[in-house]
Amino acid sequence: MPWLLPREIAPLHQKALDRYLGSLTERLSDPNVDRNALVREELARLLYGRPYEELLEANPLAAMGLDPEGITFEAEYYAATDLEKFRRVKPLLWFWKVLDLTPLGQSVHSGVAIRRALAPFIFKWVGKNPKFFQNVEFSVGYNLELGDDVVVHRYVFLDDIGGIKIGDRTSLSDYVNVYSHTHHILASPDVTLKETIIGSGVRITYHATVLAGVRIGDDAMVGTGAVVTKDIPPHAIALGIPARPVRYKVRHDCPYCRKGEPHPSDLVPKLPDRKGNPDYPDFLPPGFGTREAGS
Repeated sequence: MPWLLPREIAPLHQKALDRYLGSLTERLSDPNVDRNALVREELARLLYGRPYEELLEANPLAAMGLDPEGITFEAEYYAATDLEKFRRVKPLLWFWKVLDLTPLGQSVHSGVAIRRALAPFIFKWVGKNPKFFQNVEFSVGYNLELGDDVVVHRYVFLDDIGGIKIGDRTSLSDYVNVYSHTHHILASPDVTLKETIIGSGVRITYHATVLAGVRIGDDAMVGTGAVVTKDIPPHAIALGIPARPVRYKVRHDCPYCRKGEPHPSDLVPKLPDRKGNPDYPDFLPPGFGTREAGS
């Protein structure tokens, strides 16, 4: 028996959900649609059961909280954020975030379906059948690339400001954090953007942290609470702080291992490190300006 079993909802609800998703996708596919107006109107109807203009007149602060033009994200304060790209995705990130707090978002069936419809309009690239559970957070959204059948569980944080690539069939468990930027230890505004790559068939388990710029190979597994500071090879089971391979999965059917060839995750091109703040143009060596403890 498989671990995950199919589940359905009542036909009249499924019909209403399908109709809504079809309409939402059609409107978002229109390059001329005002995404701010679309989102505030949809949220007003979902949360308050009335048009946005009526809500604005009756309760201006409630209306402000539904309008993407009335709120800000942390990424809007970053020097590294491409504000033109973020302007396009911000309304949908806000729709995603607020939806998670509604009954529709808390239901696995409808929540996953609506997020799946939004994903292609937010991310840099998304493959088939993405599955996002509630309360997943992103830095900017537009620098995230996903393969097919990726699963992202509750309360995952994907800091994609420097770029994150995730391969096919990879799963991120609850409360995983994946980063793509670092701060210099002496000067917090000195930010380096480092693209992070996670291969195909990877499992990153509960509360693990993946630091910026690492590469996790195909079929690897990162254990609960581990902190990945360096690259993890394919098939490795990495545990601890910092995470280190402690065992390797035996995969006799792996064609790359049999031939001694690089795995696809080893060949995924990675962007060079970039400075996120032009006021700090130089790459300082690790440990610059510090001394060993006790010396």
